Amino acid sequence: MPRNARPSRKERRRLRQEGRRPGPPGPYALLPWLLMGLGAFSNLFQGETPSPWIGGAGLLAFNSLYVSVVFRGFVKERRESPVTYVLLGALAAVTFALAIGYGGSWLLFFPLLSLACGTVLRRRRLALGLLGLAVTACWIAVWRGDSASTPWTLGYGTFISGAVTAAILTLSETVMELRATRQELARTAVERERLRFSRDLHDLLGHTLSVIVVKSEAARRLGPRDMDAALAQVADIESVGRQALTEIREAVTGYREGSLATELDRARSALTAAGIEPVVRRSGPPLAPQTEALLGWVVREAVTNVVRHSTAARCVFELGGSGERVRLTVTDDGRGRPEGPAPTPGIGGTGLKGLTERLAAAGGSLEAGPGPDGGFVVTAELPADASGGTDGGAAEPDAGDGAGNSPTLGR
Repeated sequence: MPRNARPSRKERRRLRQEGRRPGPPGPYALLPWLLMGLGAFSNLFQGETPSPWIGGAGLLAFNSLYVSVVFRGFVKERRESPVTYVLLGALAAVTFALAIGYGGSWLLFFPLLSLACGTVLRRRRLALGLLGLAVTACWIAVWRGDSASTPWTLGYGTFISGAVTAAILTLSETVMELRATRQELARTAVERERLRFSRDLHDLLGHTLSVIVVKSEAARRLGPRDMDAALAQVADIESVGRQALTEIREAVTGYREGSLATELDRARSALTAAGIEPVVRRSGPPLAPQTEALLGWVVREAVTNVVRHSTAARCVFELGGSGERVRLTVTDDGRGRPEGPAPTPGIGGTGLKGLTERLAAAGGSLEAGPGPDGGFVVTAELPADASGGTDGGAAEPDAGDGAGNSPTLGR
């Protein structure tokens, strides 16, 4: 969104809803508890406290240290800083000095000290600190004998105030972390789906456009001497274009399933138009739809590269296997393009890697390399009932894989 652009009504509504969501309490929520010290301030104001200047300085120091510790406790980096622990120690020293020196209403500073500890301390330190404060508050109240409340009530209030504060803050921080994690997971899911769709669409268009280019070249060559054959190629181009539109629509809705028989038929048509003899040998039992879809990707990628890069005269597809494993082998007798422009950078180079990842996700494997009698061989092996790798989670093969992988597929 441009910096000066106003957000839409829907975006403004979403922001308002985000703003109304309950979040962790801020440090200002703990400031009203300072009113517990009004009794000590009243004694100081009415002259009932000996050495009032010392008492006033202690009251001012306590309030200042309390506010500093509480505000630092709500920022994780500052909360774990040594400075925060120094300030908390100073707050504890002032609290003990005022409680021992004056007693009475000044003992109520122990629950306030516990609140400050609840914002800073966690886990074992918190438990030991609160327990020590509660016991100490009870002991001083018994020793002084002038507490505004019974000693055990003061000790219980000291312990529970810090424990509840720490529990609420920890729970709020956890909720905020979970909310941020959920938003991150949602963003990741959207990015993953965009990547899947872009790869799928790129592969569809790359293969289809390669076939259209080959058939267009064939129509151009046949036009001067055989108009009927040229028109047949043009009709094939129209058919391929219509099929591509259908596949793109199905890819958009996410329900496209590859068919090995369909891919083999397209392979025959593309190879024949390029002057390459296709040979298909198929045996074995029928395959599961997931397995056919994965092998269809292999056929699509191999044929695209053979047509574009191999200058082969013959391409053989052999499909067979046992009841548990199935193997597809694509062999061409090409030697690569002896001359011509190099492949366009950024188009090829990831097809075989994408196929390998896709098949590996389904428990299969892919091997590609020069054949023993020349040419190039691509061998894909899969479980007969492969169930993974068809959802786009693995990298899709890029149409027209080129020089990054083989001397034949990337000439």
